[in-house]
Amino acid sequence: MKPLLLFFAAGWLFISSAARGAETAHARLYCLSPQFQQAVASGSAGVQWRMNLTTLPSGINGELAPYFLTSSYTHSAYVEIHEDLFDETDQGVIGLDVPSGDDANGNGFPDFFEIAEGVTNQTSAGELDSYNFYSSGDSFQATWNRAAGSVTGACSFQVYDYYGYPNTIQFNFTFTILEYTGPLTYTPGTGSVSAGINLTQTGNPGGTLQGAMNFDKSAADRFNTLTNQPGVWTNAALQTLAFDSEIFSHDSTWPTNYYGYVYFSDGDPATSDADYQQWLLSIDDTNDADADGVPDFSDDPASVAPPRAPMLSLASGQTNLLLTISGDIGHTNLIQAATSLISADWQTASSLALTNDPQTVSLPLPSQPTFWRVLAQ
Repeated sequence: MKPLLLFFAAGWLFISSAARGAETAHARLYCLSPQFQQAVASGSAGVQWRMNLTTLPSGINGELAPYFLTSSYTHSAYVEIHEDLFDETDQGVIGLDVPSGDDANGNGFPDFFEIAEGVTNQTSAGELDSYNFYSSGDSFQATWNRAAGSVTGACSFQVYDYYGYPNTIQFNFTFTILEYTGPLTYTPGTGSVSAGINLTQTGNPGGTLQGAMNFDKSAADRFNTLTNQPGVWTNAALQTLAFDSEIFSHDSTWPTNYYGYVYFSDGDPATSDADYQQWLLSIDDTNDADADGVPDFSDDPASVAPPRAPMLSLASGQTNLLLTISGDIGHTNLIQAATSLISADWQTASSLALTNDPQTVSLPLPSQPTFWRVLAQ
């Protein structure tokens, strides 16, 4: 008969973390500046006109920007107008409201800036100030169309013909909405939230934005008001886009949503000057671990009570060992073995969830002296 081997039983405990792990929300980032392509129009006497919009002091970037040159309209830009009769180019200013009233899905964001939604024959006011047209301050009405799901749309308006007043010239522009969507992974905290974004441009799979974005919770209203820390993201061309600190709010009428501005020092590093700077970030978080109506993004981290340390007793039978575990019912217990107490290589021999307290489990007889421990999770 083999000699009886000596066994030691040790009760151990893994303490569960008090904070939840990383979670994922959906993010949508859109630029408040539509991007316009050049428009070509025909006027009196067969004169051809070309009009470009820009916010650059030199060069064309197509940007129609908010809060740029005038407070009379929601958006404005410089215009560069070329006519081929005398092969002349003139510069001027355009002010133009963009549609902002419709919100078909009720999420708080204008359909005009949400590519999943569309706009149909929406009108807005505008004004063109340029030497090449009938008078300074030529007012007009613009018509906007964009199909749901399309990043591009059409904007058209008529202004008086400098060479054929009171005739008008119609300019038909193609504009693009700049939008990125993708996951925002975050780790909630009591006073702050650490997050990272991985966004892809809608309609352009090669366009990406990646980086960290960390938030501090308001001491006075930590569930509903957060302020992002300044940071830097990287685009697909490995150019860096630095952004400042802005306030983010929890939307009480759309309770899974948070929103705030992202103001880049330069939203398009490929151009010669800072442009496309003002964007809006929407964070939609459907995670609510404690079902209290506050998404996990801004909620206090849930505390998880760890199980108590298991108490162990070991008895030897003729063909097996009987290990008795006293611990919290419902918790998983990992039974591990090693040939030395200081071993770094403890092997899991069995795993069980306690259904009784205490509970006995049968183990095979080892062939050499063995130490046992149980990790309660």
